[in-house]
Amino acid sequence: MVRLERHEVTRQISMTTRKELVAALQLRYGSATLDERIRILDEFVALTGYHRKHAIRLLREKPGAAKETRERSRLYDEAVRQAITVLWEAADRVCGKRLKALIPKLVDAMERHGHLDLDPLVKTKLLEVSAATIDRMLANARLQIDGQRKRRTGVGSAIRRSIPVRTFADWRDPPPGFFEIDMVEHCGGSKTDGEFVHTLTLTDIASGWTECVAMRTRNQMRVVEALEKAAADLPFAMLGVDSDNDSAFMNQNVFDYCKAHGLEQTRSRAYKKNDQAWVEQKNGAVVRRLVGYGRLTGNDARDALAQLYASSRLYINFFQPSFKLKSKTRDGARVHKVYLPPATPCDRLLAHDNVDPTIKEKLKAQFNSLDPVRLLQEIRAAQQTLSEFAARGVRVEAASAGESDVAVFLASLSSAWKEGEARPTHRKQPKAKRWWKTRVDPFADVWPTIEGWLIAEPTVAANELMDRLATMAPDTYARKTQLRTLHRRVKAWRAERVREMVLGSLHHCAETATEV
Repeated sequence: MVRLERHEVTRQISMTTRKELVAALQLRYGSATLDERIRILDEFVALTGYHRKHAIRLLREKPGAAKETRERSRLYDEAVRQAITVLWEAADRVCGKRLKALIPKLVDAMERHGHLDLDPLVKTKLLEVSAATIDRMLANARLQIDGQRKRRTGVGSAIRRSIPVRTFADWRDPPPGFFEIDMVEHCGGSKTDGEFVHTLTLTDIASGWTECVAMRTRNQMRVVEALEKAAADLPFAMLGVDSDNDSAFMNQNVFDYCKAHGLEQTRSRAYKKNDQAWVEQKNGAVVRRLVGYGRLTGNDARDALAQLYASSRLYINFFQPSFKLKSKTRDGARVHKVYLPPATPCDRLLAHDNVDPTIKEKLKAQFNSLDPVRLLQEIRAAQQTLSEFAARGVRVEAASAGESDVAVFLASLSSAWKEGEARPTHRKQPKAKRWWKTRVDPFADVWPTIEGWLIAEPTVAANELMDRLATMAPDTYARKTQLRTLHRRVKAWRAERVREMVLGSLHHCAETATEV
């Protein structure tokens, strides 16, 4: 009596595959009695999870018997494949979906000009073939082409792979000199094609010191020039730069500049803006707050923006306290953040242990020489110039600020809040006065009659005039829906008559001069 013990088969399955188990049971199953087959089948189904009918078919197969392979009947033969290849080449190697839509027209055009002579059966199959089948039949041809002409990997990709990635959490507590850099495009709204002025923003991680450099266009050589200018203006040495994966940063020129000047170059992860949270925050708090969202193009706009940054860099870094994150803890979905007391970038540099005492003395002397009110006045004047340029495309030169001008500006600060927005770059530009009409004048045809009634009876009411119009032209004015418009027209006519009575001929001469 043959009996398949559960623990024995379980141990066998743990050491062998299911195919080996089937091969071992086929001999037992073939020579067993009906009751023994039932027990073997029950155990086999319980252990393997196979369907009972499938298990019976497996155990009934003869050991070592080769399965008969059924050859697939192909609907599209070699003639169809060659015809598709010719059509694909004639269509300039488009994809299968586009070629599927083009085949009827292409076959007709090529036959019409004597370039193609297809068998009727082949032509029928060509018109019925699917896009997926076209791609499968052209796979070898495409593979041959790709194998002969591989796409070269760009230099930027190789440089990008050689630059290490730095995330937001990797900064730890670096000394002053490590900057996050980013570019802001001044295109006046959504990004469009064109040569627009850009701003390169650099933010120091340790102190929050921010430098903004105006660039004529977005170009890798402009980036190198901007880095050189920022390094020359900084009161401390630049030690490293961290950028996103923009091609303006990931190129040979910027890579060579960083290597030549001993700068540690890192990059953020793709599509992870939080890796550059420091500079992204300054793009809004500094650049957009100063410049706004106007469109700036050309050298004049670049010069006006550079003038604005020349005054604002001192005001922001010496007289604008900012917050800095101290710690962040997460409790479930709630994030608790703790910030250090607000301090200016200059104060953080003076308090940092890694800053040289000579640099601290220079910062103190520069701070004592700066006048925040004069700097703010210069910022407002530069913003006014930039606002005029963004709105009208012209440069308005601002007058140089003297001692009396600073005093007037200082006196105006106490009541500046009454005028609303103080930054010229953020003020709403006045809209053109509307002079056109969107509706047809309902009294264009009868106005001479109405004017005659008003001259004959100056005190007649507009309601009375509306009644007369309804009696005169009931099809147009019976519903009296134009009554409110008639009130306004009568009121304007009487006001005009009053002005003529008061001003007389002077009013008429002024109108004539305006028309001329």
